[in-house]
Amino acid sequence: MRRVGCSALRWLACGLAAGFAGVAAAQSLPADLSRAWQATRLPQSSLSLVVQEINGPRLIEINGAVPRNPASVMKMVTTWSSLAGLGPDYVWRTTFLTSGHPDAQGTLLGPLYLKAGGDPLLRIEDLWALLRDLRLRGIKNLSEVVVDRSIFGQVATDPGEFDGAPDRPYNASPDALMVGLGAVRLVFQPDERAHKWIPIVDPPMPEVRISGDIKWSGAVCPGSPSIATDVSRGGKEVVVHVSGTAAGSCGEFSVYRLVMSQPDYFSAVFRMLWQELGGTLGKGIRAGRVPPGATPIVWHDSPILADTIRTINKHSNNVMARTLLLTLGAQKIGPGATMETGGRAALALLNSQQVDTRGWVIDNGAGLARDARLTATGLAQMLGVVWRSPLMSEFISSLAISGTDGTVKRRLRDGEVKGMAHLKTGTLRDSRALAGYVLGASGKRYIVVSLVNDEHSGSVRSFDDALIAWLAAH
Repeated sequence: MRRVGCSALRWLACGLAAGFAGVAAAQSLPADLSRAWQATRLPQSSLSLVVQEINGPRLIEINGAVPRNPASVMKMVTTWSSLAGLGPDYVWRTTFLTSGHPDAQGTLLGPLYLKAGGDPLLRIEDLWALLRDLRLRGIKNLSEVVVDRSIFGQVATDPGEFDGAPDRPYNASPDALMVGLGAVRLVFQPDERAHKWIPIVDPPMPEVRISGDIKWSGAVCPGSPSIATDVSRGGKEVVVHVSGTAAGSCGEFSVYRLVMSQPDYFSAVFRMLWQELGGTLGKGIRAGRVPPGATPIVWHDSPILADTIRTINKHSNNVMARTLLLTLGAQKIGPGATMETGGRAALALLNSQQVDTRGWVIDNGAGLARDARLTATGLAQMLGVVWRSPLMSEFISSLAISGTDGTVKRRLRDGEVKGMAHLKTGTLRDSRALAGYVLGASGKRYIVVSLVNDEHSGSVRSFDDALIAWLAAH
């Protein structure tokens, strides 16, 4: 059993420890935690907080039934309901099919069909491997490619709708055939002799070019360079205008940007890769359906769902979470899935687990939404269900580890707290959230859910960190 003296803890955690014993069944904060909360200058009406000892008493509950915007903590709901509803070994399959055969010159008679499976992390190298397999099977010349996205309905979103930043990858629209998360990488190589930055587009699609210039600075590297981008489109050409200044001492750096819709990006990458492999394409790529009787030729299976949710939760990937919710809807309610059917499937599963979802609005399942709502009490109940489930280890391993990785890599790094909590964070303009599990020094484990909605919600971070330190000390 691990024991930690107060001298080894932050000053605040030590003060909080004294008040712990008298908190059983508390509906308010103990004195020292109350002082930590007061330091945030936030009204207590903005806070929903639940602290529950696993297999023990509820230690703190404040405004637990009040629905609040959970920001990216919503991803816990999406990943758990999908893990429980689809199983940890669920995979997404992307399949090429034909109704004919290639002739002696490698020309495929009839279209090549591509059945999208909704893979949330189909990489460019995965698509390349699929196309290479086609070439190995004697297919070289294609008349047209028909892409069947019918597993999802009309789910495309406007990337600029949420916050007016349509080129930022966190705003990517979901799609049944999303490749490389739909984003290009802009690489800037330093030319130290000329004191210039050389831009590279990856993947090197002929439709995309960079204009503008990044100024060279001789300063000591202040950290990751911050540059501005503006994407414009004229006809078939996409122009990414770049501006800003970067210190040469920082070395090569990259930024990711959305430059096309998901279908257009897939088509551009497909053409580039197919040409690199020596293939030809006649009519082009269009949307359609796989006809009955078409024969699968090659396919790609994604990593299993248990591995996929680690990327979603640890790195808070929005478009992958959205795609996962759509997959749940497609598998539980039927093809043509929408965010509405995905949310309905998630709520049905949670209700079957006796989770109180009154007041919940799942929206897009990622938390990048103004109308999404959870309650601290309901989310704590869900985390309790997770703890008692055979799938507990798969879910908890998807959460960021305090002071170690994911979105809390640079938080809670003190020796007494580092590695003692598995957490999901959430951040929006007027919302901050933190939820997960904490292992105390006594060996007891705790569920914690903290949701704050206020225009100054960012100031809650010190309180949340103190709360985790307090629990880790026990």
